[in-house]
Amino acid sequence: MRDGAPGRAGPDDGAALERIAAALERLAPAPQPAPDFGAADAFVWHTAPDRLEPVPVVSRVDLSLLVGIDRSRDTLLANTRQFARGLPANNALLWGARGMGKSSLVKAVHGAVVAEGLPLGIVELQREDLPSLSRLLAHLRAAPHRFLLFCDDLSFSHDDQHYKSLKAVLDGGIEGRPENVLFYATSNRRHLMPRDMIENERGSAITPSESTEEKVSLSDRFGLWLGFHPCSQDEYLAMIDGYCSAFGLAVDAGILRAEAIEWQATRGARSGRVAWQFFTDLAGRHGLSLGAAER
Repeated sequence: MRDGAPGRAGPDDGAALERIAAALERLAPAPQPAPDFGAADAFVWHTAPDRLEPVPVVSRVDLSLLVGIDRSRDTLLANTRQFARGLPANNALLWGARGMGKSSLVKAVHGAVVAEGLPLGIVELQREDLPSLSRLLAHLRAAPHRFLLFCDDLSFSHDDQHYKSLKAVLDGGIEGRPENVLFYATSNRRHLMPRDMIENERGSAITPSESTEEKVSLSDRFGLWLGFHPCSQDEYLAMIDGYCSAFGLAVDAGILRAEAIEWQATRGARSGRVAWQFFTDLAGRHGLSLGAAER
């Protein structure tokens, strides 16, 4: 009130109300518009603000180039086809050795199913954004399409509570998992937490069986467990031969073998990732562009 006149608002009061309204709007922003699911087959989920960012071109290799993981490939492909056709399918956990094609397989299977004419989207979700999962599911539940929800390199530490958010998509809670959403995750850990952490908590807890059950049992909620193990030298060389054939790179077999073995020896490891890194170097030295396959 101004000039001692009760019941009258001065000119500064209106400006103050506008500032308060603006501050409240910043604290509780207006709901984001519904995503344009026709913009692409692939999306990345971002928060602050919530949005699904379309990915016009997905970084992936052809399914035929993934060597040495035939059983996992066929199982995941069949499961994904079932889901895309509207049939029952399982959430999948791809776990095991680093660099053996877990995330590459998820993206390649999605590409293969879409190439067959089956309508299927894929949404990548970062582990750090798991607390926003319920908001993402609300968007996907209302979508007219089916989606793979993909979380790469999923794992939890002893004080990490993000795993509780994951139960919304694995168990669904009272609302149930959206019928049009399937969850695929990759991890280096079969139980999504380090083995030494499991042993430490079991050894120090008053009720050992209960102290880790909640986290360890999270992996049990995946209907499919697909294990990935270190490859043999023959499989490693077969991967490189496959890349050479696919991209039309002709190299003397003896030279190729010797260089490939030397490359993996300097890295101290053999894997699909190491094979691709060697082939990338080889292609560069021979003046071959890998185009969209470059990553």
